[in-house]
Amino acid sequence: MKPERIGQNYDIIADSWRAEHQASNYGISQLERAIAFSTTAGAALDVGCGSSNRFLKHMREAGFQPEGIDISSEMIRAAREGLPDTIFSVLDVRDWIPSKSYRLMTAWDSTFHLPFDDQEPVLKKLCAALEIDGVLLFTCGAPRGEIEGEFSGMRFGYSSLGVNGFLQILIDSSCEVLHVEHDQHPLDHVAVIAKRRK
Repeated sequence: MKPERIGQNYDIIADSWRAEHQASNYGISQLERAIAFSTTAGAALDVGCGSSNRFLKHMREAGFQPEGIDISSEMIRAAREGLPDTIFSVLDVRDWIPSKSYRLMTAWDSTFHLPFDDQEPVLKKLCAALEIDGVLLFTCGAPRGEIEGEFSGMRFGYSSLGVNGFLQILIDSSCEVLHVEHDQHPLDHVAVIAKRRK
């Protein structure tokens, strides 16, 4: 499924997503772990930030200066309403050109929507946009392959290089893998935290 279609589907559910997830703790323990691995605060980016601002608010409370990007214009509209003083951009991460380096980056339940062939170049781009000792948190599917599924009444595409495939890219991108968690076992949802070392 093309990312443009993913963005259109998220446009439809942006407001209901914000209402449903604003108070959710989903992913927050993993974000806190990633923050704990960061030695200092600094610029932060949430890739596929959605509309609830949960991660962005938590980053800010921890002393980071967060920004958000999302392919869904409606998700960004709703996010801006909640955090009007935060930098948001409507962007396909495949087209994103980093203008600076980040101390902390998250891609929680976002980049796994990318087509299979885009997974490797996007992960390499995220790694390259980290500061030295910058921390990346992202989620992926455990098995290698592509699937489609229904969520909130909409169809979404998902793809994965498999856990070992992603870990190898991190290692090849000068990142140290710090944490791998099958956080919804027996579901195939995996959270990964890595730190750029050089």
